[in-house]
Amino acid sequence: MPDTGGSIDTPIPAAAQNTGTGQRSTGRADADERRFRVYTMAVLTFGVSAAVAVSLLWLPFHGTTSLWWIGPVLALSFLLAEQLGINVDVRSGISWTISFTEIPLVIGFFVVPFEVVLAAHLVAGISTLVVRRVSGRVLYNAGAFLLEITSAFAVAGLVQRVMGSTTMTWPAALAGTLTAPLASTLLALAAVRVLRRRMRVGTALRLTGRILVVGFVNASVGLCGYLVIAGATNAWPLVLAVFLGLSALYWAYSDLLREQRDMEALSDVSLMVARSGHQAAARPATRADDLSGGVNISEWATIAERIKDQLSAARIVLRIRLEPTAAMRTVVAGEPLPGPEDLGEDPLVRLPGSHVRHFRVTEVNSDVAAALLDRGAQEALVVPLRSANQLLGVVEAHDRLSRWRGFGKYDVQLLGTMASHLATALDNRRLLATLRHDAYHDPLTGLLNRPGFRQVIREPVRDRTDVAVLRIDLDVFSTVSDALGYVWADRLVIAAGRRIRDALGADVPLARLEGSSFAALLVGSKGAEVHRAAEVLRAQLSEPYPVDRLTVEANAMVGYAMPIDEDPGEATDVDSLLQHADVAVRATRGGEEVRAYVPSMGQIFLRRFQMVTQFRQAIEEGQVSVHYQPKISLPSKQVLGVEALMRWQHPEFGRLDPDEFVPAVEAAGLIGVLTGFVLEQSLIRIRKWLDEGLRLSVAVNVQVRSLADQDFPGRVAEALRRFDVPSELLTFELTESGVMADPEKALPILRELHALGIVLAVDDFGTGYSSLAYLRQLPVDEVKIDKSFVLGMGTDLGDLAVVRSIVELGHSLGLTVVAEGVEEDIARDQLEAMGCDVAQGYLISRPLAEDRLETWLQARTARSPGRQADMVLTLLT
Repeated sequence: MPDTGGSIDTPIPAAAQNTGTGQRSTGRADADERRFRVYTMAVLTFGVSAAVAVSLLWLPFHGTTSLWWIGPVLALSFLLAEQLGINVDVRSGISWTISFTEIPLVIGFFVVPFEVVLAAHLVAGISTLVVRRVSGRVLYNAGAFLLEITSAFAVAGLVQRVMGSTTMTWPAALAGTLTAPLASTLLALAAVRVLRRRMRVGTALRLTGRILVVGFVNASVGLCGYLVIAGATNAWPLVLAVFLGLSALYWAYSDLLREQRDMEALSDVSLMVARSGHQAAARPATRADDLSGGVNISEWATIAERIKDQLSAARIVLRIRLEPTAAMRTVVAGEPLPGPEDLGEDPLVRLPGSHVRHFRVTEVNSDVAAALLDRGAQEALVVPLRSANQLLGVVEAHDRLSRWRGFGKYDVQLLGTMASHLATALDNRRLLATLRHDAYHDPLTGLLNRPGFRQVIREPVRDRTDVAVLRIDLDVFSTVSDALGYVWADRLVIAAGRRIRDALGADVPLARLEGSSFAALLVGSKGAEVHRAAEVLRAQLSEPYPVDRLTVEANAMVGYAMPIDEDPGEATDVDSLLQHADVAVRATRGGEEVRAYVPSMGQIFLRRFQMVTQFRQAIEEGQVSVHYQPKISLPSKQVLGVEALMRWQHPEFGRLDPDEFVPAVEAAGLIGVLTGFVLEQSLIRIRKWLDEGLRLSVAVNVQVRSLADQDFPGRVAEALRRFDVPSELLTFELTESGVMADPEKALPILRELHALGIVLAVDDFGTGYSSLAYLRQLPVDEVKIDKSFVLGMGTDLGDLAVVRSIVELGHSLGLTVVAEGVEEDIARDQLEAMGCDVAQGYLISRPLAEDRLETWLQARTARSPGRQADMVLTLLT
């Protein structure tokens, strides 16, 4: 501890111990230690040589008996001045102590010879180092003490000779006193370079200036006090008062410096945490991030090093729990732990609360004392890092070395504030990682979702050609959800996900896209290998699923896509591969449940895309029209009405079948446009017939989405009023599957339509939920027998029995029974014999455009007056 406080007060900080860097950091620390030992021996040798030379050649010793009590008093004065010092900590790991040693030094110039001042300063300085347990730097500081006093007396002697005085003058004493802090500072700055610590030139100059200013004030006070007391022996109370005032001023200045340093350290730590948090948020999500909460150990090692420098601690230990159930990871800044870093759940880790504890090995119970000794520490500050409901980590600061009294209340406050920032940052980072995990993972299965899958496979798809994207679909999901509910369907999906994971392995990227659709990425496989893997996977997924006490039969389809040789740039795009795999799985039919994508498949879906995007324009341009197929009563053969059927004459694809474009239009959400168009054309046709004195009804097919639209009945009622059409001349045909897809929404809509007077008919009856209970709960007026049964009843007794049963069931419920698909006379005769009410089919007429329908009515029917004023049309035989 030099007068200026320029001695090195802390040991060389070891590099932060963390995985992958500890060995390299330890090697550098060893090299620095060797360099500093050489520097220490040079300083000590030069200091001893200079002291001997000055004592023997320039300032020989002349002792008196009074030195026996003046010498010890001077040594005590130096010791007291050292203990009242002000620490200045430097980020490089070096600390200076600004003390009052200039006061006894300047007085020593007047009262004792060089050798006594040197001995007193050396004894006081080394004693202070021993008290502060800085034994590793005693030799260096001893050499520095020798050089300080030697250079001070040498400069004072030179000034004295220049002034031509034979006794010590105050200018000479003042110049010598200021030389001591200057020499100490230069030696310390050289030590910083030897230790390869970084310090800016501006910082070094400011620090040197402050030390010289403080040294000048101290020397001036001591010089004035000595001169006053020497001139007036009764003036010592005044000198004491000035000294006490100066001490109070220094203590206030010390508090200001400490607060400034604490604020800078707190700001630095907060910025480090914020910066690392932003970097973690900007990095792509990886499996390591998911497991670690986005925490980078090296970032926390830097933070620990900054805390260690600010607290002047020998060691900072950060223990961070990266997962709720995992063991804590340990980060060490400073002296390595004497034993293993993983100390287990010892008393310092099990502390409750989140406030700072201050432990000294001599003042704690045996368990805590043993924990401190295991760490090689005599003193420690310990603070848990907690979130609202769990322990995130622990911060430990071991053995403060900058002050002989150890850690103080300001250190406790600073560490508590830093710990609060660290806990909040760590909790926020874990929350961010949780949100990121949820954004890229399916909550039901824990697998990747579509965005997560796209992100994970982007790099391998971009960099490699031996990759394949598999799309896996289970066709049992909707059946299970309808029959058993979504809880059972979810269990099936979870079981399927586990089965795929077991089949492909834990390292294969796997995602649940939606419903019962999955996707996986195979890397390092060619076409034949991928096909075999897909077939094996499909076979395993098609095995029965034991779900609780049930065994569910399932079938799986697998489509896969690989980079296309003809156009690698297109297929290596992530979205292209996913789209191609989706096209391939949609192309699976019958026994071919595994399909590889080929470019021709894309034409089918391109055609569907064009149909959907061009549908509105097609209606406006007249490409879409309504054809009508007549229906007659049995056995009277009276024409009762027609069924409205869509036709699309596409300029590029030609005539399109409704079974091709209607599902695509419905899936695209355009079914309202289609239904509205057919409804309007049908009402216009009815209105024309009414104007001609004909009461013919029109049946319109209603799709599933319309039955879920609460505004649909209102739009129908408004259309009926607009065209002034009686509601009983409008029939809506509904499929069984459409009604039962969501009966809670469909039934209120059907009841509202029935209340308007619209005739409701169940289309394709016999293919779905056909039962007496089903018909009784629906507000319907007609049932239409599916044409597959009508076509087969001439050759298949089973179909004949089904048709007869439907006719009898319908009549028992008071419903009109309509048979579609009547193409032969024998079928018509059989239906008449069963009592079927209405027939429709090619035997009567195929669907006709509006103008051709008018021609057919004129050519194939006879008009006769009905019961009312309207005319009746009867089919001619």
